[in-house]
Amino acid sequence: MLECINNQHLSLNSDLYPSFYIFQFLLKGGIIHFIFGQISAILYCIVKQYIYALSSTLSMYLGPPLPIKLATAKTRFGASMDKIRITKTTTPKVKPDYSNLGFGKYFTDHMFLMDYASDKGWYDPRIVPYGPISLDPSAMVLHYAQETFEGMKAYYSPEGKVLLFRPWDNFDRLNSSHNRLCIPPIDPDFALEALKTLLRVDIDWMPKEDGTSMYIRPFVIATEPHLGVRTSNNYIFCIILSPVAAYYPEGMAPVKIYVEDEDVRAVRGGTGEAKVGGNYAGTIRAQNKAQEMGFTQVLWLDGVHRKYIEEVGTMNVFFVIDGVVVTPSLSGSILPGITRRSCLEILRARNIPCEERMISVDELRTALESGKVSEAFGSGTAAVISPIGSLTFGDKTYEINGGQTGPISQELYDEITGIQWGKRDDSFGWSVEV
Repeated sequence: MLECINNQHLSLNSDLYPSFYIFQFLLKGGIIHFIFGQISAILYCIVKQYIYALSSTLSMYLGPPLPIKLATAKTRFGASMDKIRITKTTTPKVKPDYSNLGFGKYFTDHMFLMDYASDKGWYDPRIVPYGPISLDPSAMVLHYAQETFEGMKAYYSPEGKVLLFRPWDNFDRLNSSHNRLCIPPIDPDFALEALKTLLRVDIDWMPKEDGTSMYIRPFVIATEPHLGVRTSNNYIFCIILSPVAAYYPEGMAPVKIYVEDEDVRAVRGGTGEAKVGGNYAGTIRAQNKAQEMGFTQVLWLDGVHRKYIEEVGTMNVFFVIDGVVVTPSLSGSILPGITRRSCLEILRARNIPCEERMISVDELRTALESGKVSEAFGSGTAAVISPIGSLTFGDKTYEINGGQTGPISQELYDEITGIQWGKRDDSFGWSVEV
């Protein structure tokens, strides 16, 4: 518990950092200093969570914040973090057919690695040939699943630029996931620079065909060889790259969704709002069942009441009900998607009515039966926007918008992908050039 809390105060905004230590200084004195020091750390963690929630809400209306360098970068990483060691492969791979990439099948020649030890912090950043990672059979990630990951993309613009889409939000969310799993935070500025360096090393792998991109998978795993549930003392931070086409073979064609009423994806107080592998492993059974019945994915309900809608497949979900775009509010069990956030910011910028609130399955069924649902779609990094053509509750199927892509779904897809590929003006300031 204390280790997790102590990790927290290392990632404070540098503007607030001095006040925390002034408080500590005023409480000097033996055991009293220790006790009040821990109390102050706990209180600061609570205040920090409220500040984070407030800033996330404000950013929905005021646009993305400027990138903030965490104090962790200077206090934990040290001067060695300024240099990334590069070892290039001597046996380059044969590149795939870029007109038939699929998703997640091919990987570039190199990967980024960085180690963590509790007595060193993050150290030895390096780019090396892509290959297996050696792990002890007792590595804690294999037994207790202490790991996090992210998903993002790089895009090739018509001007020949390589663009990233809101990468600071991905690394911010990675650190939020780390907070939930008591993993040491990573300096987002350095992580972004490491990613850019890796993309430059493997620039000849960058796909240029329409609809293709470079999928980016940063992840962190606990590597300490130890049996026993506690925080690991060792980690690896890795980034791998994969040239991809559309996530779903259907592309933007509306998909068929089954409403899952047996399994649940996550519960409030668990890890649903963090991006961790365990959240996805638990969804495979329901996904397999749905696919065997001819559906693309499932619509997830909450894990307590089994009545409130949460996500669709691995994406956030939106419904257009009576002309208002509605998406489930972030309750603690829903992943705060970056594409979801982008959709809401675009809708508000265009004065299209939208709401974040709880949506019951009964409300949705009633709206479907009365014809008030004109569109439904999922949003996520991999697919961007995935229109929903039909929803099936048990043996009852409701077709949405005649099984066609709706105007709002199409508008959001065109705007987001237009910015991502550099084909539209980025008035939001989301793109970052590599």
